[in-house]
Amino acid sequence: MTFRPLPAQAPAALLREAKPLKALFSQAQRLDHLQRLLESQLQPAAREHCHVASWREDCLLLIVTDGHWATRLRYQQRRLQRQLQALEEFATLAKILFKVQPPTAERRGPGRTIQLSSTAAENIQATAEGISNPELRAALERLARHGAAGKKPD
Repeated sequence: MTFRPLPAQAPAALLREAKPLKALFSQAQRLDHLQRLLESQLQPAAREHCHVASWREDCLLLIVTDGHWATRLRYQQRRLQRQLQALEEFATLAKILFKVQPPTAERRGPGRTIQLSSTAAENIQATAEGISNPELRAALERLARHGAAGKKPD
């Protein structure tokens, strides 16, 4: 018995026809629509820090990027709730919950570089010459070369 894969389908057709994907896609579209409605009621500075996580049982769960924005939004919670209740989609809104969740992507700065002066490199090289342990001596010589590599030719 051989395996015969199903014929390839266009992604749009899969999203419309495959039941699990169809439900997932419609939920994503619903959340996107609710996000746009929320953003229409938020101050421009807060929009990038607040995202709709869920809308269930008359409770809106919002994910906020940090505690500062969560505090600011909690102070404005009653006003925001009234404004959202005026919209048809949020007519039954009973409460808004704010959860702080920092962005998952790590922001790394540029790698740390050490500037070694030529004098320091010469001192490390001189120290290395007096070391009998071959591993330590090699490590010091490598370190000294970093200072020599950064030296400007005279």
